[in-house]
Amino acid sequence: MGADEPQLDDKAKRMRDLLSSFYSPDPSISSNSTGITSPKHASIDDINSSEFDPDQYMNILVYKSNLEGLLQRHVEMAAEIKNLDTDLQMLVYENYNKFISATDTIKRMKSNISGMETNMEQLLDKIMSVQSRSDNVNTSLFDKREHIEKLHRTCNLLRKVQFIYDLPDRLGKCIKSEAYADAVRFYIGAMPIFKAYGDSSFQDCKQASEEAIANVIRNLQGKLFSDSESIQVRAEAAVLLKQLDFPVNNLKAQLLEKLEQSITDIQLSPEEINIASGDFSPSASPHKATTHEFMEAVRALLVIFPDSEKQLIKLAQDLVTKNFVIAKEYVKTRIHPADLLGVLRVVWNDVLLIDEVLPEATLSNHSLQAASAVVTVYVRSTFSHLLEDISDSFLQVLKKDGAEQYSLEAVLDASTKAVLQGGMNILLDFRKILDDDSGILVRLRELFVDLVQEGFQDFFRQLEDQFLLFSGRNNSSAIQVHGLAAEGAIVEKAFPGLVLVLAQLSAFIEQTVIPKITEEIAASFSGGSVRGYESRPAFIPGEICRKFRSAGEKFLHLYINMRTQRISLILKKRFTTPNWLKHKEPREVHMFVDFFLQELEAIVNEVKQILPQGTRKHRRTDSNGSSVSSRSNPLREEKLGRSNTQRARSQLLETHLAKLFKQKVEIFTKIEYTQESVVTTVVKLCLKSLQEFVRLHTFNRSGFQQVQLDILFLRTPFREIVEDEAAVDFLLDEVIVATAERCLDPIPLEPPILDKLIQAKLTKTKEQSTTVSS
Repeated sequence: MGADEPQLDDKAKRMRDLLSSFYSPDPSISSNSTGITSPKHASIDDINSSEFDPDQYMNILVYKSNLEGLLQRHVEMAAEIKNLDTDLQMLVYENYNKFISATDTIKRMKSNISGMETNMEQLLDKIMSVQSRSDNVNTSLFDKREHIEKLHRTCNLLRKVQFIYDLPDRLGKCIKSEAYADAVRFYIGAMPIFKAYGDSSFQDCKQASEEAIANVIRNLQGKLFSDSESIQVRAEAAVLLKQLDFPVNNLKAQLLEKLEQSITDIQLSPEEINIASGDFSPSASPHKATTHEFMEAVRALLVIFPDSEKQLIKLAQDLVTKNFVIAKEYVKTRIHPADLLGVLRVVWNDVLLIDEVLPEATLSNHSLQAASAVVTVYVRSTFSHLLEDISDSFLQVLKKDGAEQYSLEAVLDASTKAVLQGGMNILLDFRKILDDDSGILVRLRELFVDLVQEGFQDFFRQLEDQFLLFSGRNNSSAIQVHGLAAEGAIVEKAFPGLVLVLAQLSAFIEQTVIPKITEEIAASFSGGSVRGYESRPAFIPGEICRKFRSAGEKFLHLYINMRTQRISLILKKRFTTPNWLKHKEPREVHMFVDFFLQELEAIVNEVKQILPQGTRKHRRTDSNGSSVSSRSNPLREEKLGRSNTQRARSQLLETHLAKLFKQKVEIFTKIEYTQESVVTTVVKLCLKSLQEFVRLHTFNRSGFQQVQLDILFLRTPFREIVEDEAAVDFLLDEVIVATAERCLDPIPLEPPILDKLIQAKLTKTKEQSTTVSS
């Protein structure tokens, strides 16, 4: 189809050229106009040329083409001839119809115009009659009209004369009523007459009027230089003095200085923001009234001093800058979204008002940068206030009296609510601002979206730093935390629990808070492009999750280390105080066991308030062969019961050989956010510390038996609070083995004696607990 269109265009053009040449009265003109080539440039194959030679064309065609080509050319030429005949016939028919239509039209015109000459002659007669009568009327009334016009001119002249004679009295009345504008208008109107006849006919009137207008000038000067008068009144006085040709150029500096001082009177207070922004009348608020008065003065000064435009533009910019500085300080406080919208609306209305008077100032672009700074401060202040609220949820527990009875669960609940509800509330506030379609915020929409995303990124980064501050991971935080002790808080008791709260809160932020905030940001705060596509995204939830996951693990390890170090101090004091080579026979379980269990009980109480409960694993059975105590391994009881010292020492070798065939027990595993995992890890670390303390001393038989008794007593309460019983039993056995290795005579107590001493301790503990409860 695309190849046929050019052929049809060439064919149609060729046909038009032929028809034009046929109907053209001058063949030379038609051939030139239709584009038919001249004989000079005619081609041998150009069948439409006047110089076409049929014989030569046929010879060339026979020479170049075969029989099939000649037959094809014959068919094409026959088709062209037939088409031309058809086109010529259609053209004749169309022209014939047009000729018939034109003939009918001419006949109708002739019949319609036949009566027009008579009507035109009648109309001309009537026009001539009206003209003659009009001339008669003008001739008859000419004298009277001349007289009336003369009387009218005389009346006007008398009125002017009367006005000149009454001018001094009029000026006096204007002075009394302080209508100085009317006085100036009257005097200026009489000036042409005074110039022409003031030295002759109206000399007295001129002198009286000049005296009166001199009083007007003095009064106007008084208003112009009076500090009690408003800028608008002074500007009007300057306009009137200028109309009286009074030199007022020297007053320009004074008026500009006064206008600059008036900027200090334009205040943007919070009360102004609470006024309905829909009322744009000057009396709606003091701010609007003073701003309106300022702009009226600017408009007047533009009229009086056209060359003062630059100074006025600078003053207008100073006013807008001052308003934005006040707004920036205002948004640093805790305000609602409506307050931000209100302050921006008030300032933007001032900008629009100034643009009406000073369009050359182009304050819109200047205000856009200042407004972006205000919005930036608001967003940052909002996140800063949220960070303070979250910090207060921690500090309020530490600052109140009786801090040793605080509830970690209440602290965690308050903290989680502060983080989650606080984050969602500020997102709701930001969405109200984003949905506002008035004023300058429409132009700051993309910037605001970027600020919200950057704000959350920085907020979570600062929140992590704040958590590190509370955990005491640096010197500055230690100073601040210890500073709370001066306010009545028992920091030493509250601090480990607070670290545990921080660990669980970090996990809550990673698993709950960040996904919800990410979903809300994707739904309502996406599409910011001010930063550019080449920069990294403003809000990266994956990075924040990694930070808080790492922080939670650090806090959990820190809590375990703090509690372990406290218990290690008790264990160290226990093993460094006595002389183990002179230790007496054991009579009861040592009191350090009570301290040990009390610390573990405190840890259990804390983790129960914060962490969820997990599942127990690695339950100890009698067939696993991992115990080395006398109660859990009968073979060891028999070996340790030998009275021969040499045989008792030989059991050490047997013990080490037995370790090779024991079931392998994994001691330290990954710490999980469960009660059992944290308590088990603390117990494991304490037992490892106990084992190391034992290796630093040398024991006699009684010392070894005392350690044996204490460790066996700890076995039962440990099994009640730990999840990995096998590992804990293994570590308890390791303490006994380490003591035996450092003992000069490692002969253990007999099982009956051990049971008797342990039962005595249990009975004593039960009596003490009953006494305390009663």
